[in-house]
Amino acid sequence: MSKKCAVTGKKPLTGNNVSHSKVKTKRRQIPNLQKKRLLNPATGRMVTLSVSARGLRTLAKWLKEGKKYDLLKLK
Repeated sequence: MSKKCAVTGKKPLTGNNVSHSKVKTKRRQIPNLQKKRLLNPATGRMVTLSVSARGLRTLAKWLKEGKKYDLLKLK
């Protein structure tokens, strides 16, 4: 499973851990991904997606607005 959100496209970032003595070591900042079973409005079937917390909020907003989208095309 890739660490990428199906809705927003968020993926891991890289950066540095910086200690008190300013020694830098590499680190990764991984998005808050949740594995969710969601109803695809285009087909009426359940789809399992890896979605970030922000992506879930976006999908809720789209549902409230009545926006047409297909979860399989978002992958």
